[in-house]
Amino acid sequence: MWTCGLPNGTGRGEDPPLCQHFHLVLSVCSLLYLVVGVPVGLGYNALLVLVNLQDQSGMTMPDVYFVNMAVAGLVLSAMAPVHLLGPSASGWALWGFGSELHIALLVLFNVCSLVTMYSTALLSLDCYIERALPRTYMASVYNTRHVCGFVWGGALLTSFSSLLFYVCSHVAARVVECAQMRHTQAADAIVVVVGYLVPGLAMLHALVLISRVRKEDTPLDRDSGRLDPSVHRLLVATVCTQFGLWTPYYLTLLGHTALALRGKPVDGQQLGMLLFAKDVSRFLAFSSSSVTPLLYRCIDSSFPGKLRRLIKKVRCGRQSCPTDQAGLQQVLA
Repeated sequence: MWTCGLPNGTGRGEDPPLCQHFHLVLSVCSLLYLVVGVPVGLGYNALLVLVNLQDQSGMTMPDVYFVNMAVAGLVLSAMAPVHLLGPSASGWALWGFGSELHIALLVLFNVCSLVTMYSTALLSLDCYIERALPRTYMASVYNTRHVCGFVWGGALLTSFSSLLFYVCSHVAARVVECAQMRHTQAADAIVVVVGYLVPGLAMLHALVLISRVRKEDTPLDRDSGRLDPSVHRLLVATVCTQFGLWTPYYLTLLGHTALALRGKPVDGQQLGMLLFAKDVSRFLAFSSSSVTPLLYRCIDSSFPGKLRRLIKKVRCGRQSCPTDQAGLQQVLA
């Protein structure tokens, strides 16, 4: 499936032994992800969305952000087989598609990456607000839902500018207006700055603020309206995990842009290694769609109870179900 050689097949017989071992390991990991990770991502992300939507009155601020990331995770999980088994895999491909579909999938992938990165960054910022200023409703569920809507809109607008560069890189010879916009490196630079540097700085700033608040012992720490400190530790782990899985992808985009701006020709071996690194980073990015719902399961202890109520509600159908006293006590607690 993967190889250090070029996609057109040149240089495959010259792959070093170390690269061949990496090729084999990545191929095995990719197949395992397609067999296990994709069903887990689709199933748990769908359950995460359904469980929270059927109990909207019990949703909290972190629930809204995780639902937002789950929607992006559903799209990524659905796209994973197309990318990992299609022509974007530099070895063999089970199918191929035209440049138009390739551009559409790439833009959709960028939209999901922007939504995931900004959701995790805003989650950390709102967790600081909720910890420092509880009961102010600045990080309320109502406000968070509107913020998540703006995140999707901003991701679409940002990806539209990148879409122009991708399209012009394919039709520059036929459209005069695309003569100065035919370099995909400009689109990659936009995605790196807007999709990684900005939310990355926001995330680091929020983590610093949270660490400072945790060191201070104030009467607000005994406020029952604030989130539990253990939940904050798990939220920080979620933020770090998401950025850890997406950082290699943005680093490969940055490296590709830097090599293009250098203006010097790149030999086949270096280009093959760059493509291999991009394949590895994209595999890690796709795996984030399966990690997010599992982390949510660890963070939200009420998820099993919500799932049981959802299953019970589906079984009852239109008939009125008996009141679940255990679930009601859990919600009231």
